[in-house]
Amino acid sequence: MAKLFICMADGCEEVEALTVVDLVRRAGIQMDMVSITGNKTITGSHNIVMEADAFMEDVDLSKYDGVVLPGGMPGTNHLKADERVLSAIKEFAKDNKLVAAICAAPTVLGYAGLLEGKKATCYPGMEDGLLGATKETKEVVEDGNIITSRGLGTAVAFGLSIVSYFADEKTAQNLGNAIVYKAN
Repeated sequence: MAKLFICMADGCEEVEALTVVDLVRRAGIQMDMVSITGNKTITGSHNIVMEADAFMEDVDLSKYDGVVLPGGMPGTNHLKADERVLSAIKEFAKDNKLVAAICAAPTVLGYAGLLEGKKATCYPGMEDGLLGATKETKEVVEDGNIITSRGLGTAVAFGLSIVSYFADEKTAQNLGNAIVYKAN
């Protein structure tokens, strides 16, 4: 079974983080919420308090198949400033493991040099941070082992894309139906 982690930093966008965690776990895929702050209590960009499962310094990253970066400010800036996060996403990209980011967080991938020659998307107005990427405006952009998405309004599509990546399209569709995603 696949095992993922999401980097949790103070100031992250709560809905983007928790939607992905929820959907991935509903699909039966392990998802650990990993704090980069040294504190398990994370306060999101809208003052919603969340609790991480583990600390970055305590997890064995080699045991994971993918990493997710939620957006939000100043959470994205905290991710970009953390050498452990940058090292992890570079290592995962090199090893062809999933590297996924939403909202402003795809700019962390650009900053780390991971988008060269890739298609990517991000929160409107942050496109200059997609260094080296072919910029797209779709809800979710998949390019090999890199998945990017635009923001809170695309969090469900982003989460389902991650589920599809590790399970299959049918599992993602069934999950989307079960949560009444885009129902008529």
